[in-house]
Amino acid sequence: MTSEAFPATSGKVLIAGEWVEAGPKTPVINPARMTEIVGEVALSDTEHVEAGIREAATALPLWSRTQPEERAERLLAASADLRKSVPELTRLLVRENGKPLTEAERDILRSIEMIDIIAADLAEWSRPALIETSQPVWIRKRPRGVTAVISPWNSPVLLSFRRLVPAVAGGNTVVLKPATQCPLTVMECVRILGPHFPDGVLNLLTGSGETVGDTLVADPRISTVGFTGGTETGRRIIERSAASIKKLHLELGGNDPAIVLADAVLDGAAIERMTRAILRATGQVCVAIKRIYVQESRHDELLEKLASAFGETIVGDGLASETTMGPLGNKVQFDFVNGLMERSRNQGLDIRTYGEKLSPEEWDQGYFLLPSILTGANHPDEVVACEQFGPLVPIVRFNDIDRAVGWANDTNFGLRASVWTSDRRQAEALADRIQAGAVFHNNHGIFRDLHIEFSGVKQSGLGRESLHLGLDHYTDSYGFAD
Repeated sequence: MTSEAFPATSGKVLIAGEWVEAGPKTPVINPARMTEIVGEVALSDTEHVEAGIREAATALPLWSRTQPEERAERLLAASADLRKSVPELTRLLVRENGKPLTEAERDILRSIEMIDIIAADLAEWSRPALIETSQPVWIRKRPRGVTAVISPWNSPVLLSFRRLVPAVAGGNTVVLKPATQCPLTVMECVRILGPHFPDGVLNLLTGSGETVGDTLVADPRISTVGFTGGTETGRRIIERSAASIKKLHLELGGNDPAIVLADAVLDGAAIERMTRAILRATGQVCVAIKRIYVQESRHDELLEKLASAFGETIVGDGLASETTMGPLGNKVQFDFVNGLMERSRNQGLDIRTYGEKLSPEEWDQGYFLLPSILTGANHPDEVVACEQFGPLVPIVRFNDIDRAVGWANDTNFGLRASVWTSDRRQAEALADRIQAGAVFHNNHGIFRDLHIEFSGVKQSGLGRESLHLGLDHYTDSYGFAD
């Protein structure tokens, strides 16, 4: 059943400025109310993918020659229109994704802020830069071409915009594939953005990774790919795109460690930061803390304080103002986390669950889990080694800091890490040894300034988006000299 009307773009795809029906439909379910269908998603076939790429390629020559100032003006006008719809977009995101209203609104607002930042930077960034040598060389920039953007379900708008906006701003055309489980808010955002650009600059296709994603990344007309998602899918993109040697930006999985030293300040503010880094978006964040290594002398104190903070969590429908943590995003993730906890329990780990159910009578209607802390874990255990992507965290004791650093690095992932200590010099020294794209001191997760972003190392990512929010990735630099 449904409780609200489907959004205007439900069940459609965008090709050359027109929203059209495409293929069979599958429902998008509210993870807080499994009986509620929020909208539908079309399962595009290869003909639709071909049309989307063709129209993006057709629109490229004109759009790539537009001046940066014009592109910036169009972006700002689109941003202004998006701001008018923030309440509606926020509510829709909560209903299809599950995260609380405050988190959903923050995602929408940061996405709009991203447009404003790029528009403000675009003219200056686009100016040729002179390198003074024996032969003066001007470094100029030009668009790369048609870009494929493939985005995930956990933060669908923000992680779509992080690739889509710099690509369009840089003079490229885009074919966007949002996640099938959670595409509707992205689609509504694109519906608002679309009229500000020539037809074909923005195209949106929904459907399976095997049909839409594989076809996009293999097509030789696609010059650049921006992807956020799992490492296995990232590996498949590398393989599928290899024949045409595309430029790739891959933001992949993570298993972020937090190392808590004996001199760490574990006051209320620090515990709040740590808790937020574990439970934000119900733990379904690639840069969430997923394992904690704590010096033996501070283990009991950390457990007590973290348990108290977890205990204040109110789990329920994200539309309720009292909710501080929503459900898992979908059944697949819900089943995985439950299975992981059951295997850990059978292994003998102590699982302590905290928090409050907002509506106990409606608990089984959604993919709800209370947050949990697992103690008695050892470094090789599955719950320590895997990317849990849920509201739980294992705590592992250590006495030897070198061993803790070794454990932190003993993974294929390397996205984020954090060191909790009152000695900043020691934090910097450990940061030099920890294999991660970014290391935080007494904090964890994301940079407040949207200009700054770093992907991971090892199998957590490929490419960088620092300083100019990805504009460099979606353009080519070339030298011009007399």
